[in-house]
Amino acid sequence: MARTAGSHSDVTGPRVRAAALRLFAKSGYAAVSMRSIAAEVGVQVGALYNYTPDKQSLLFDLMRSHLEDLLERAGPGEGEAAERLAGFVSFHIRYHHDRQDAVFIAYMELRNLSEENFQVIEGLRRRYEDLLEEILAAGVAEGRFDIADTRIATRAVIAMLTGVSTWFRESGRLTLEDVETQYRKMVLNAVRV
Repeated sequence: MARTAGSHSDVTGPRVRAAALRLFAKSGYAAVSMRSIAAEVGVQVGALYNYTPDKQSLLFDLMRSHLEDLLERAGPGEGEAAERLAGFVSFHIRYHHDRQDAVFIAYMELRNLSEENFQVIEGLRRRYEDLLEEILAAGVAEGRFDIADTRIATRAVIAMLTGVSTWFRESGRLTLEDVETQYRKMVLNAVRV
């Protein structure tokens, strides 16, 4: 099928992804059609298939690229476990604050992935969780953290940190830096001996 006049793949492809991201976050994957994505981008429905094989592939690609970027930017940190944990808290809050739609989709649309795609996304999520769990385990080994189960603690901390992206507003009474400071204290107090 011919491309719409004035359409360029290096421009339209990212617009397709951005539109799908917005629409999936706003209305949910199941409620969004390829037709609505095309309308948002301003192309014919058939033109979308130049950029993605289908809606499932588009969802998977959005989730995978979000998690791969997260893993690429996240590092194990340096220093003692408490310093590394404080750094992880700040990184997680800042990274996710700037990507609220991607965060929402990465957590809320897992149920809409095919089994094969789910396994890939779950593997990427585990790799990210492993970064935090390694920090927590190091703190236990240093005798500075008192954690009975580092896997449970990892999931609890990530859930707590990810929640910031759902409620924090720039126009609120606290700055993002204030929130980071409070969360660093809360997380460190929760795991310290």
